[in-house]
Amino acid sequence: MASRKAHHATGWAAACIAVVVTVRHGGDPLHWRSAVVFLAAWLGSTAPDWLEVAWWTKSRRLWITHRTWTHWGVAWVGLLVWSYSALGTHAIAGPAFGFACGGIMHLLADWPNPRGVPWIFGRHSLNLWNSGRCDLIVVAASWLIAAIVWDDLWFDGRHRLALLHHLLSRG
Repeated sequence: MASRKAHHATGWAAACIAVVVTVRHGGDPLHWRSAVVFLAAWLGSTAPDWLEVAWWTKSRRLWITHRTWTHWGVAWVGLLVWSYSALGTHAIAGPAFGFACGGIMHLLADWPNPRGVPWIFGRHSLNLWNSGRCDLIVVAASWLIAAIVWDDLWFDGRHRLALLHHLLSRG
């Protein structure tokens, strides 16, 4: 499990991805709707953990075992696919897409941990490091993905091409 700070930082990256995708493919550049998508993605980035807590009790114990149903990759990907296909046709599709982006980013941040996440049937782990370690790598990777998506959707990949051209011309 990544640390709480890492989940929040990767949640910001997921929110940036969700906003650019919904504006570009949802056909609705209204700022208040983008803010709702952003907030939904940020909330989704911590949702797999807070959905496990029984908020209706005083003890706030887990009512679902950690990293089981709330971390199930099939459900998050299903929500992402449905909401993406519904962008521009349903009012809830944008926030649902943002929430799913955040949830998937959470799973990706937890994946390197030895406990892993249940993507399809059983748990799978990249088994790279223990909880809370190497958070900087996870956060940097999420922001790199966000930068690539933004460049691709806002600027048609021009910045990546310019960087590639620059790197090749120096060699």
